Amino acid sequence: MAGMEGDDAGAALDHIVTQFNTYEDYLDSQITTQDLFYLENEEMARQLVELGFRGSGEVLKREDFVARKVAAEASRLSERHQQKTISSAGKELKDNFLKALAEREEANRSGKMSSIIFIRDRNARGQEVSAYIDYAHRLKVDEFEVYFNGKKKLFPRRTDLSFYNWDRNICCLNSSPNYQVIAENVCGVLFKNKSDRKVINVDPKAYPGDNTTRTPIETDLYLQVVIYDHVLRRKL
Repeated sequence: MAGMEGDDAGAALDHIVTQFNTYEDYLDSQITTQDLFYLENEEMARQLVELGFRGSGEVLKREDFVARKVAAEASRLSERHQQKTISSAGKELKDNFLKALAEREEANRSGKMSSIIFIRDRNARGQEVSAYIDYAHRLKVDEFEVYFNGKKKLFPRRTDLSFYNWDRNICCLNSSPNYQVIAENVCGVLFKNKSDRKVINVDPKAYPGDNTTRTPIETDLYLQVVIYDHVLRRKL
């Protein structure tokens, strides 16, 4: 656009693309009633505008209009897809645990972070159970919409990184796509991240490990919740 530079010109072009559904609609906006009076032909008036003989200022070319229209639509679809993939998007969450999950969801889905969630609670039989859950992995295999809607609770499973039934003394250990379980250790169970090979120590009295923070969560949904956030440093 004449007289505009950089971002201002780009913003003006984007505004045109948003304002008009088709290139013909844009051309029509440049035609005056006087043009139609003298030319008596709308199609010819459009052609004159497109060629730059009519209209105010520099006319946006057809190929530029179409290219920007396609880009704008792609951006809109990408935004909608992003909202769909983020299960917590648009949800009004009241419990601290669900808020904590929502805050970490995008980072765990994108691979910027790999969180381990410790949950201790009672199952349907009243037995005390606990587990260390690979959050990023669960996001891929579970439908989290039901958790954020409050229809179901995220609960310990025997297939999690570490599962323990305190009443029946049942223990299960499983490596996941993101973590290798290290059980033969004097410090107790450790989890080695498969991406950066850093070790996460879940002992509350110990240092949790490089790039890892330990956060206890106050919640009404479970007996105890602790989240270990491991930030993954991407290779440049």
